[in-house]
Amino acid sequence: MHEEQAMQTLNPSRPWRVAYPMPGVVYPDEGELARYVREGALGFDTLVDGFRQACARHPDNVALLGSGLRISYAELDALSTRLGAALMRLGLRPLDRAIFQLGDSEQLVIAFLACLKAGVIPVCTLTAHREREIGYLAQLAEARLHIVQGDDPKFDGVAFARKMQQQVPTLQAILQARGEPQAGVLHLQALIDSIDLDEANELLASVALDPFQVAVFQLSGGTTGVPKIIPRFHNEYLYNMRAVAAWLRYGPDDVLFMPQPMVHNLNMGCCFGPFLMTGGTVTIAPDLQPETLISLIETTRPTWLMLGGPIVARLESAIAAGRVDLANARGVIAAGGTRKLRALLGVPVHLIFGITEGVITLTHADDPPEAQDATHGRPVSPWDRIRIVVPGTETLAVPGEIGEPVFKGPYTIRGYYRAEERNRETFTSDGAYRSGDLMHEEVIDGKTYYVFCGRLKDLVSRGGEKINCEEVEMAVAGHPAVAAVAAVPYPDPVFDERLCAVLILRDGHAAPTVAELGGYLQHYGLAKFKWPERIEVVTTFPLTASGKLSKAALKDLVHERIAAEHGR
Repeated sequence: MHEEQAMQTLNPSRPWRVAYPMPGVVYPDEGELARYVREGALGFDTLVDGFRQACARHPDNVALLGSGLRISYAELDALSTRLGAALMRLGLRPLDRAIFQLGDSEQLVIAFLACLKAGVIPVCTLTAHREREIGYLAQLAEARLHIVQGDDPKFDGVAFARKMQQQVPTLQAILQARGEPQAGVLHLQALIDSIDLDEANELLASVALDPFQVAVFQLSGGTTGVPKIIPRFHNEYLYNMRAVAAWLRYGPDDVLFMPQPMVHNLNMGCCFGPFLMTGGTVTIAPDLQPETLISLIETTRPTWLMLGGPIVARLESAIAAGRVDLANARGVIAAGGTRKLRALLGVPVHLIFGITEGVITLTHADDPPEAQDATHGRPVSPWDRIRIVVPGTETLAVPGEIGEPVFKGPYTIRGYYRAEERNRETFTSDGAYRSGDLMHEEVIDGKTYYVFCGRLKDLVSRGGEKINCEEVEMAVAGHPAVAAVAAVPYPDPVFDERLCAVLILRDGHAAPTVAELGGYLQHYGLAKFKWPERIEVVTTFPLTASGKLSKAALKDLVHERIAAEHGR
């Protein structure tokens, strides 16, 4: 499988056709690809080409910056080249998969670029994922390498990876990114030190990357329990990054403050990815303590900030007290709260709507105030197509009415990885993606803007992390005190939403406390950010007219109980 993939070349008669299709990957329609190539949306550059072009233009620019950290583009290029070649010497080949499970750090960026250069596909999992998620994803992706942090005082990533090796036969190697080297596992710095740059360049020269091939496996929040794998391809992901950079006018003199997980598609596709393709500087926060974040802003003077609700909450009092100097900032990217953020920060705020599966809308600096305040902007690509349909149909909604958006464009996927049944449900007859969201159009000064109104899917968005309610319900249902469970969101000023478990108890059992339920879910192996943060007990669940569980009524019940507690 690997030798021909390492030497693949483009088909001169159909250069937009992937040379060696991967089983389980749904590739874009060839006719549409040909059109995108002909019209200039997609090209023949890979993500590696995009990064190397930035390195060639700005070799001395600082790529990564932080406390005690300063790495230039030339240095980052060399480090990732040496690591990529070292991975090849270990036997990894193009289209092998590597589980990424480490926090924001220079090692994450080096390893990510190294894998891209070697043709190895990163599987972008979270540090918070545990047995259920990592085991499933590693099995599904047939991953060969597990990259863990190695110096997290709260989580022994190496021990966890060894445990995963016992469950997933394909996981042949563990790579420790940081910390004191442990016996029996690879160490990132040692691999870099094992090969010089000339030899590394010679080895990587044998890898002919295909711009139409998978570059990265991203993850979706999903509606079927565990995350779904989303293939992102070299040239479309590069186009995604360049389109965002052009929309927001990122430049080589810009500095990015983005203390959220770098492996998230939003941060990779709209923040640090575009920065690394334009020669800008990416700051890396070692932790999320308020004083750490304040110090990082003070020392790096960012021009762009990506701020979610939890980060704003950590910084709000310091900003109000004048301890955070944002005089250098040109803009902030956020998912909501434009007026409040602008008033707090005194900086232009760009609202964003994006899905890992593709389309991105953003407000623009030239948009009128009413569009910037009340909409999620317009698509960053002129080739993006958004239709608002009556939910569950392909019938266009009445203009201006709330409906379900369906998306199509050069960087929107045509299918999840190895998920045939799900793909049949998720795409329209012409291949447009159904996001399961609610949205409506608003025409302002002759331009169409889009307003995100909520979700059809049974998901909770906690500070940007998507929690699948069904997955949590399956886990909580096994608790000995629980006869039945329904998971619903409740509003929160910091995280937007938190998760409540509404329980019907077994006879003779008391309800578990939030802490007790958390202990149970920790043993179960569910990521901590998915644990319910509130518990309500009922004797029966409310039903719809058709006899199905009414989550809307449950949400109302939880909201009423919260309001009663606060005397409202």
